[in-house]
Amino acid sequence: MAYQFHQKGRKGERKIQNYSPTPPFLLFSLIFFLIFGLVSCGGKSPTASEQNPADSSNQDNNLTFFDVTLEQADEVGRPIWKVRAKTAKYTKEKQIGQAESPYGELYQDGKVVYQIKADVADIEQNGKQLFLKGKIFATDPTNGVVLQGNELEWRPQEDLLIVRNHMHGTHKQLQAVAQEARVKTREQRMEFSGGVVANSIDPQMQIRTEHLTWNIKEEKLIGDRPIQIDRYKDNKISDRGKGNSAEVNLKTKIATIDKNAQLELQDPPVQIASNSMTWNMNAETVTTNSPVQMFQRVENFTVTANRGEMKVPQKTVYLTGNVNAIGQRRQSLKSNSLTWHLDNKLVEAQGNVLYRQVDPPLNFTGETAFGNLQTENILVKGGSSSGRVVTEIIPQERANRQ
Repeated sequence: MAYQFHQKGRKGERKIQNYSPTPPFLLFSLIFFLIFGLVSCGGKSPTASEQNPADSSNQDNNLTFFDVTLEQADEVGRPIWKVRAKTAKYTKEKQIGQAESPYGELYQDGKVVYQIKADVADIEQNGKQLFLKGKIFATDPTNGVVLQGNELEWRPQEDLLIVRNHMHGTHKQLQAVAQEARVKTREQRMEFSGGVVANSIDPQMQIRTEHLTWNIKEEKLIGDRPIQIDRYKDNKISDRGKGNSAEVNLKTKIATIDKNAQLELQDPPVQIASNSMTWNMNAETVTTNSPVQMFQRVENFTVTANRGEMKVPQKTVYLTGNVNAIGQRRQSLKSNSLTWHLDNKLVEAQGNVLYRQVDPPLNFTGETAFGNLQTENILVKGGSSSGRVVTEIIPQERANRQ
């Protein structure tokens, strides 16, 4: 590792550079004390203790430097960080203590990956890691991501930037708050953890979870913990999705919710539950290729099927495979497929239709059915062999047993 320290005094700039394998803590301690000795021999001292003779006994432990530059390079001489400050107070316990108005750059592969700044910050470095504590701002000059937090840690050998303690991130595409953000600069990947709340501008939505990964280049958000997605229209929640995991493509505006997936729509008022579903926020469609249940709250109407699709603007649902629709009076309609028009409360069923009602108790079987299941006004057509509808009138005693 190569270590550099710059410090400007009243007689110009002093610079000490060392490429020896001396342990980092001892090396920086020697550098600071050597600088202090050189300045003292010249009769000029930039330290606060020199300016106040009463504190001369603390000179070895507390020194103040002006126009400080901290630099660190890797084994081949490429910079991995540079930090400058107007003033910096050195203490024996730390490589550098409190710095006023620090600003600088973090490097990866010789290129700037983040620019950092603060009003006041505590700075520590040990040759492999850089620590800053204070109100820190870190900006990615490539994609415009700005991370703010009370602690910053740079681990160049791990390609890892950590911003923690009330982290707040902003970007033209996303804003997020969390306890911590971990950034892999080469991969352009960011992981938020701890009370994550992420707000997207387009689509207008809010995500709440405990862990969220943002693949910046791919424009994807990935949640591997229980997650809630609120979709907004006119600054009001229009739809809410939940699941144990989810992936949101910010470019296509498509969310895939997995494992106990649920979606609650406000207009029309429908709840959808499945093991996995795809929610296209741009086209306003919901599709699922796994067993699905849809529940209409107002009419107390439930439909289950093997697969389903809902077109929200048209308020129309298409269901296939073992379809079973149940009304609030236990009337039911089974079929191979079903089209459900929520605006006029009509259903169209095709294939192996079985309609059953409780009062009066009777069954109809046929090939197609059309009507309003809630009002029990159903027209069944076509038998399987003769082309006629088969009607079964159920005796009262049998109906009671059912």
